[in-house]
Amino acid sequence: MTDSHLLILPGLYVSGGVLFQPSLVFRYNLRMPIHILSDQVSSQIAAGEVIERPSSVVKELMENAIDAGATEITVTLQGSGQPFIEIADDGEGIPENELGLAVARFATSKLQSADDLFNIQTLGFRGEALASIGSVSHLTLTSRVENAAVGGRIHVEGGKIINRSQIAHPRGTTIQVETLFFNVPARLKFLKKDFTERQASLGLLTRYALAYPSIRLKVIQDGRNMLQTNGSGNRREIIGNLFEPELARQLITVVGLDYGIRLEGFISPINVTRSNRRDITFFVNGRWVQDTTLSTALLQAYHTYLMVGRYPMAVIFLHIPPEDIDVNVHPAKAEVRFRSPDQVFSVIQRSVRKALLASSPLPQVELVRTFWYQPQSSQTQLDPAWGMAVESISAGDERPSQPPGGGDLSADAEPINGMVNRIPLLRLVGQVGAAYLVAEGPDGLYLIDQHAAHERVLYEQFIRQKDERLISQQLLEPATVHLSTSQADLLESQLALLNRLGFSVEHFGSDTFLIRSIPAIFSHLTPESALRVLVEDFEEDETPLKQELETRIVARICKRAAVKAGQVLTLEEQRQLLADLETCFSPRTCPHGRPTMIHLSVDLLERQFGRRGAR
Repeated sequence: MTDSHLLILPGLYVSGGVLFQPSLVFRYNLRMPIHILSDQVSSQIAAGEVIERPSSVVKELMENAIDAGATEITVTLQGSGQPFIEIADDGEGIPENELGLAVARFATSKLQSADDLFNIQTLGFRGEALASIGSVSHLTLTSRVENAAVGGRIHVEGGKIINRSQIAHPRGTTIQVETLFFNVPARLKFLKKDFTERQASLGLLTRYALAYPSIRLKVIQDGRNMLQTNGSGNRREIIGNLFEPELARQLITVVGLDYGIRLEGFISPINVTRSNRRDITFFVNGRWVQDTTLSTALLQAYHTYLMVGRYPMAVIFLHIPPEDIDVNVHPAKAEVRFRSPDQVFSVIQRSVRKALLASSPLPQVELVRTFWYQPQSSQTQLDPAWGMAVESISAGDERPSQPPGGGDLSADAEPINGMVNRIPLLRLVGQVGAAYLVAEGPDGLYLIDQHAAHERVLYEQFIRQKDERLISQQLLEPATVHLSTSQADLLESQLALLNRLGFSVEHFGSDTFLIRSIPAIFSHLTPESALRVLVEDFEEDETPLKQELETRIVARICKRAAVKAGQVLTLEEQRQLLADLETCFSPRTCPHGRPTMIHLSVDLLERQFGRRGAR
C-alpha cells in the first residue's frame, strides 16, 4: 500500500490526510501496471458499442445484405431474437477463402484508404459488425459466390473460429446468430421484455422495407409470416401493405431539391396524427438515422397545424452528396453530421410546408359562423357519446359515498388542501372558446375543461361497470380493420383484455382483425376508428397511471372517447356534463392527473376588482 493510502488502525485508512472508514470508501486507486487487453476483452468492449440488443444484430446483418446487392432477403426470428436470428439473402456472397477474414475485426471490402471515409456510399464500412456479433454469440456464416461449385461455412463461438467446412448453398449468404450475449450475462440483464425487443426488430425491418422497395423482404417470427413485400419498387403500395390501404391513399407526396440536396417521401395530412414521434422516419443516403435537427425541421413545417402533443407521420428520404455528410460518428452508424445543417433544415422545412399548403383546402367562412352560432332546436338530442355517462345516473341520485369499482380510485380520492375532493352543485353560465364551461357555485366561479371533465365522467362510469356486463354496441355487420405488423402484434397480445372492456375483436388472419362490437362510449366513431385510437394509445412514452394495466387502458379509452376542445356543445350537453361531474367521486382531476377545473373564489374576484383590499 502506498503512503497516500496508509492503514493506521484496523478498519481505518488515511488517504491524502483524510480519515476514511471502509464502508465509506469504494476504491483506493491501487494502481495496476499498464497492459494490453486480451483479444477477448477488447472484442467484447467493441461489441458493446455496436451490438446493444437483438435489433442491433438485425440492423447490421440487414445492411450487409443490402450492400451485397440482394434482391430477396428472408429474416427469421425466435422470441425476442436473443435465442435465434437468421438472415438469408441472394446477394453476391463471400468467397470461401475469405470467410475467416469476414469475421475478423476491422476487415471490410468497402474501404481502401482513409480518404474513402469521406465518400462512403455503402451502409457498412467499419468492418466490425460480424466480429462484434461473433464475440457475443454462436454465429454460423454460410455463403457462396456466383461461380463457385460449393459454398463455405464457418462457426464462431465467443469470437473464436470453431470449425470450417464446405457445403452446398445457393448464391448469397445465410447468417445464423444463436444465444446472443451467452458470455455477457450482464448485458442480458439489461434487455427489455421479449415483446419490446421483438417490436424493436420489427419496427426496424418495416423501415428498411420502405427504404428499399425493390427488395423482396420476408419476415418470419416464431413460424408466423409477419411481413412480406413483393419488391415492386412502389413505396405507396408497401405502405398500404405494412399499415393500411386507406392511410396509403391519404399520405401526401413531398419532393424537394435545393443546395444539391434531393428530398422525397410521404407525410401525413393534418387530420392524421400520432401521440408520439415514433412514426417519423428519416433515411439519409439509404441509411436510417435518428437526428433531432431533422425531426425539428419537419415539426416546424407543421407549426400551427397540429394540436399540442400530436405528431405527424412521415417517411423522408434525403440524398446528399457523400462529401457533405460524415457517417463515421458512432460505431452503430445511427448518427450523422452534416457539413451544412442549416441547408438541410431549410430543405426539409420548406418542402414539407409547401406540400401541406398544396394539399390543404381553403378555410370556409361557414365553418367560422358555425363555431360561434348554434341555433337551439326545441328538441335537443344528446351526442351518443354521452349515453353511457347518463345511463345509470338520474337527476335525483345521490353522489356515491365510495369510489366506483370497490376502491380502484382510492388514489384519486385524496383530499386537496385538507378538503374533501368534491365540488358543490353548480349553475351553468355558458361555454367559452368551445373548450371550457363557465359555472357559478355558492363559493365563486368555476372554469371547467370540458375534455378533462368528460374523461373523468367516462372513466368512473367505466370502472363502476367493469365487474358487471359493460354496455356494448353490437354491430349489424362485422367490421374488418387492417393494422401494421407491429400494431397487430401488440393488439393480439391484448385481445382478452379488450374483450373484457366491451370490445369483441377476433384475429382474422395475417394483420387483419374482425370487430363485432364496441363499447357504447365509442358509438359516435366508426368501429375501425374506435379500435385504431385505442391501439394508437398503446405507446411506451405515454405517462402510465400507477395502477394495473386494465385501469390504464380504460383511462386511455376514455381520453380518446371524451369530447375534445374546440367542440361546441349544446346547452343540454353542457348541463349534463356538469351534472355528471358532480356525481363523480374525484371530479377535480382527469384519470391522468390533469385538473378538470379552476376555482375563482368570490373573495379573489372582489380583490381583483378592487372591492376589497389585499389582506
